[in-house]
Amino acid sequence: MTTTMRTRGRPAGSTGEDLLSIAREVFLERGYAGTSMDEVARRARISKASLYREHASKSALYAAVVRQWAAAGRDAMRPGLERLQGSADLREGLVELADTMRAGILSEPVLAMRRLVTAEAATRPDVAATYLAESWERNIGDLAEALGGIAASGRLRVEDPAAAAEQFTWLVVGAPLNARLLGGGSESTPVSRAVDLFLAAYAPQGREARR
Repeated sequence: MTTTMRTRGRPAGSTGEDLLSIAREVFLERGYAGTSMDEVARRARISKASLYREHASKSALYAAVVRQWAAAGRDAMRPGLERLQGSADLREGLVELADTMRAGILSEPVLAMRRLVTAEAATRPDVAATYLAESWERNIGDLAEALGGIAASGRLRVEDPAAAAEQFTWLVVGAPLNARLLGGGSESTPVSRAVDLFLAAYAPQGREARR
């Protein structure tokens, strides 16, 4: 009788998307300057040579980490925007969307990446630009598209959807975002107040914001 022996080797290390997730953890813990390729390779259970084959330098690895994060956040607001567009009560739909936006943008993982990218913006403006375009600006663009569609149905009076989307975003998250990142200020203002300010400017005159 022949017995097949299975040899247990070293567990496979992390590559690809998993490697970038591990690298992100290291960058967030230690900052860009404090991160070493040795530490990333150790945590990923791969050799440093293997790491360099995937990412030629720490700078390239950092750029890849930010690109992956931005890609993961693409279309983050799509489900909320679809609910907004189908909402029978526009004010309630906007309040729900505002709650979702505030919870997402002020979540600790998102704030941590924002701090990291901001800290390195002067030395890596290309990476900061990628983060801004593929994360923040993309979601505002999706919101602008939704507001434009709602305006076309007559439920909003919006001439410049991009400007309206930017204003809505800052009404909802501006003060609490500054408070979280810089300290001080109040985060207790309800999102309903931001929505009411928005509707005061953009609701059709003499009409309720309802479908």
